[in-house]
Amino acid sequence: MSLAGASETRRGLSGFFAEDGGLESIAAWLLAIVWISPLVFAAWASFHTASDALSFNLAAPLTLVNYIEAWFDAPWIRYFFNTMALVTLILLGQFFFCTLAGYAFARFEFRGREVLFILVLMQLFILPEVLIVENYTIITNLGLFDSILGIGVPYMASAFGIFLLRQAFKQVPKELEEAARIEGCGWMGILWRVYMPAARPTYLAYAMVSIATHWNNFLWPLVVTNTEQTRPLTVGLSLFAAPESGVSIVVISAATIMSIAPLLIAFLLFQRQFMQAFLRAGIR
Repeated sequence: MSLAGASETRRGLSGFFAEDGGLESIAAWLLAIVWISPLVFAAWASFHTASDALSFNLAAPLTLVNYIEAWFDAPWIRYFFNTMALVTLILLGQFFFCTLAGYAFARFEFRGREVLFILVLMQLFILPEVLIVENYTIITNLGLFDSILGIGVPYMASAFGIFLLRQAFKQVPKELEEAARIEGCGWMGILWRVYMPAARPTYLAYAMVSIATHWNNFLWPLVVTNTEQTRPLTVGLSLFAAPESGVSIVVISAATIMSIAPLLIAFLLFQRQFMQAFLRAGIR
């Protein structure tokens, strides 16, 4: 190939990647395929027999036997109830504590405010797994071992939630606060009537992150629970799929799909609202 031809080729490729975003699109598609492939296989295997699932026989008939077997082999209703109670408890606690802390950091002047806020943000750099031993000791001493409250307490004061709500409250015009004060509102009235309604998209976006995170949380609930009365879905699924149970891969796949189905359905139904909430909240 001549130098002129090579130059033309390079210019053509550069134009393709620069103008059409070809490289970014290819990378995005590859990442999406890699990320979703385990889920696709789990969905495929859950509707087929073990031989058909592993041979990828496209002509194989579909079956619901795996779901029926998985459903009756474990107390899934209890696991679902525990998980929903857990994520609800954590979210309510986070809304309460993070709202008050974010409001204080955003609108109150007090000595050491910036230093204290930096200390709060340092929590973002500490993995929760590092604190498991200390959290376990505290929960045990409080008598909360093997309880829904014991699982949720360590996550209620979220540094990410405090930071997010602080930023949202700082963006609220002070004129609204002054107008509410003229109307006779106190500090809590101003928070309830001005700041919280203005930060509604932030609350919605944070709720999505919190629910998804704690719905899928595994290690801490595994450490702090001992009975079916408190185990969430992730722990129940891990015990259900333990090697000594002898459950086949197709039944495990059916149980996995059942465990993640509520989150998937919620996302598919409300994906537009999800995206709008993240954009309005300023999450990038």
